Amino acid sequence: MSMERVNETVVREFIFLSFSSVARLQQLLFVIFLLLYLFTLGINAIIISTILLDRALHIPMYFFLAILSCSEICYTFVIVPKMLVDLLAQRKTISFLGCAIQMFSFLFLGCSHSFLLAVMGYDRYVAICNPLRYSVLMGHGMCMGLVAAACACGFTVAQIITSLVFHLPFYSSNQLHHFFCDISPVLRLASHHNHFSQIVIFMLCTLVLAIPLLLILVSYVHIISAILQFPSTLVRYKAYSTCVSHLIIVTVHYGCASFIYLRPQSNYSSSQDALISVSYTIITPLFNPMIYSLRNKEFKSALCRIVRRTISLS
Repeated sequence: MSMERVNETVVREFIFLSFSSVARLQQLLFVIFLLLYLFTLGINAIIISTILLDRALHIPMYFFLAILSCSEICYTFVIVPKMLVDLLAQRKTISFLGCAIQMFSFLFLGCSHSFLLAVMGYDRYVAICNPLRYSVLMGHGMCMGLVAAACACGFTVAQIITSLVFHLPFYSSNQLHHFFCDISPVLRLASHHNHFSQIVIFMLCTLVLAIPLLLILVSYVHIISAILQFPSTLVRYKAYSTCVSHLIIVTVHYGCASFIYLRPQSNYSSSQDALISVSYTIITPLFNPMIYSLRNKEFKSALCRIVRRTISLS
């Protein structure tokens, strides 16, 4: 080992610098992000409660929507509370182990989310293309198995990437130009870059985005082909309306993720990444379930029934 390496200090914590350029606005940002976070928790809790309490919603589509809402709650919990604390703190730090845990949790939930969107696309494919066999093909066991498979894929990818990142040596530099432990900002602090690790990480990120997106595209090719054969315009409209919400969420999710994870490291911009990251860690988890629920008449009817029932009981 060289004398220079002996004299260097092993990094034991990271310092977040993402909001240091807007120090005067941090209290305002704290209030805005806190309100958005509480609203996100409230909306997702309402969606989950409505699906659990109304038996008319005990079908696969709403089961997956409830899982999506649970995922959004956990996803924001991994990042936002720490970010809110840091907005009011003088020293914004996270331990080396805490950073690894945060990255693993974030990747696990994010990768699982990608595969869950593919599962929801498959659900729409079966509902529209095989309506008579829908209850058989999408039974409770199948739904649970698909969610378990999505989580297993997310866990595996998160475990591999987190291990590859945090097995790299980190010396001296610990200033993280971000507000949470994302892959690119942490990799840029590594003292020695293992090109094999970087290639594996890039390939895994590509597969996590490409495979579910390809499955979704294949599902919608069959869905659109089936819808065009429907004789009634009203039936076609109803079929399209059940897919539009899913397509909006898919576009936002894969658009943001592709911008962050599928570009050369030379194009890395900490300010752009922080802005995009705020959108998919705070704003997107709020709007995703709302897009699904507020555009759905069946869900709104169920919510009204539960509200009336609660008022009558009280």
